[in-house]
Amino acid sequence: LMTIHVAIVCAGYNASRDVVTLVKSVLFHRRNPLHFHFITDSIAQQILSSLFHTWMVPAVRVDFYDADELKSEVSWIPNKHYSGIYGLMKLVLTKTLPSDLQRVIVLDTDITFATDIAELWAVFHKFKVLGLVENQSDWYLGNLWKNHRPWPALGRGFNTGVILLLLDRLRKLRWEQMWRLTAERELMSMLSTSLADQDIFNAVIKQNPFLVHQLPCFWNVQLSDHTRSEKCYKDVSDLKVIHWNSPKKLRVKNKHVEFFRNLYLTFLEYDGNLLRRELFGCPSELQKTLSELDEDDPCYEFRRERFTVHRTHLYFLHYEYEPSSDNTDVTLVAQLSMDRLQMLEAICKHWEGPISLALYLSDAEAQQFLRYAQGSEVLMSRGNVGYHIVYKEGQFYPVNLLRNVAMRQVNTPYMFLSDIDFLPMYGLYEYLRKSVVQLDMANTKKALVVPAFETLRYRLSYPKSKAELLSQLDMGTLFTFRYHVWTKGHAPTNFAKWRTATTPYRVQWEADFEPYVMVRRDSPEYDRRFVGFGWNKVAHIMELDAQEYEFVVLPNAYMIHMPHAPSFDITKFRSNKQYRVCLKTLKEEFQQNMSRRYGFAALKYMTAENNS
Repeated sequence: LMTIHVAIVCAGYNASRDVVTLVKSVLFHRRNPLHFHFITDSIAQQILSSLFHTWMVPAVRVDFYDADELKSEVSWIPNKHYSGIYGLMKLVLTKTLPSDLQRVIVLDTDITFATDIAELWAVFHKFKVLGLVENQSDWYLGNLWKNHRPWPALGRGFNTGVILLLLDRLRKLRWEQMWRLTAERELMSMLSTSLADQDIFNAVIKQNPFLVHQLPCFWNVQLSDHTRSEKCYKDVSDLKVIHWNSPKKLRVKNKHVEFFRNLYLTFLEYDGNLLRRELFGCPSELQKTLSELDEDDPCYEFRRERFTVHRTHLYFLHYEYEPSSDNTDVTLVAQLSMDRLQMLEAICKHWEGPISLALYLSDAEAQQFLRYAQGSEVLMSRGNVGYHIVYKEGQFYPVNLLRNVAMRQVNTPYMFLSDIDFLPMYGLYEYLRKSVVQLDMANTKKALVVPAFETLRYRLSYPKSKAELLSQLDMGTLFTFRYHVWTKGHAPTNFAKWRTATTPYRVQWEADFEPYVMVRRDSPEYDRRFVGFGWNKVAHIMELDAQEYEFVVLPNAYMIHMPHAPSFDITKFRSNKQYRVCLKTLKEEFQQNMSRRYGFAALKYMTAENNS
């Protein structure tokens, strides 16, 4: 089967989100192997390479080309279009793409396919050099307002949202010189481009009409205002490609706009995992690995989880943060699903430093989250929160995988490993940074413990100081965390000592200890075998201890757990005996691994376990 080549210019956080919808619509209808060529900035490359790596769609190859290296080729052209310098990159594809690549379909990121892209690929044999659809707005006729002066174009001009490029022919015709000379000449009178590459393509075509093969307009139905898009099709079933080339996207005037919106929303919210289906019936690596597991094992579902690769979209929203230069900076790390979304704003009010969050969502929930975030003044005013979406799959909440995803995106030297239902005390960010210096964190292996408390009140007046916290503790509006149900988890913190402590003090590891800690960024990751509820943090703290981290409790730090409905997983743990049995099995296997890895030092974990 013929491989179809597609080139897309994609830069920044928003375009990386848009391009996913385009890719889903192409994958949904295709039957051929695909090769995507992305011309990206470093942000889009990081996001898309991790997305495709974890998506694991069969028969898809992805290559990246560094847009920064191409900027000098087009940066001399003044451009007023909102796409900026990236809007001119399609001009240099003959130079950028591999020299043996003969033909490619070039797409804007705001395109949705309603048919198999192979049909468009088949049009290549009909023509010479460029395939384009006529522009459907009156822009190039120059009559939109009084002194409207567009670039020269043939008739209505052509829209460059969908281009068929015969690269080998263009190279023979010395395309590079062709467009440069035209642009230089026109810029003497035009001063800048208004529609980026499209203006230059059209000016070249006006002088060399033989270059262009006009494609039927259902290959690029343009939904900007004032277009003649309705003349492109008798019936919506004729539609093949929809181009949302208007910043207003879903609010354009067209009598079929509902149909278009629904088509677009379908792919926006479509479960991307369904696109992993095998095209040609060859088993994937994952299937081979899974076939080696014993399906009759009562803990099969748990074991399978370790091999599941969850599709991951890093930096789903705009992110901007440079760590401070003094090497004390610290990022709060947490993970959540949809039902904890309302905790985000509160955390942002308590912690002004950088945050790295992993969100476990379905494709449809990711869109709900986007609307929620964009509607929140608190969240939109923060550039230093990285939102990383891990798409839902399988039966369990992969809590430790989520923590690892959030940890890997930390760009500060330290990280505070928290949970989404805890509010850190006001000023904790600054206090932790001071502690980095005070306790010489850079040169010692320490885990700084932030003592954890909880309240059962939904409306708590948050204590502004340690003194205030102690009086709430005495009055019974606050408790030490899990004091009622799981004392062991935090007992080693030694709350009695903490009450009067004024300097940091060291505590020893004990079985089931699971404090919230600040550690260096190079600390070990969480063990993925623990999913859902139970033992997921305990195992991590045990590993820190095995690597000889010192646990040091901070005398003036605290965090408070806020009440919420129980999670689905804790309910499963409480009600399902098999769940508890499997957890115990995984625990034992983890401890055996520990003793293999850390030898004699790890023996105490076995004995501690047997006594508990």
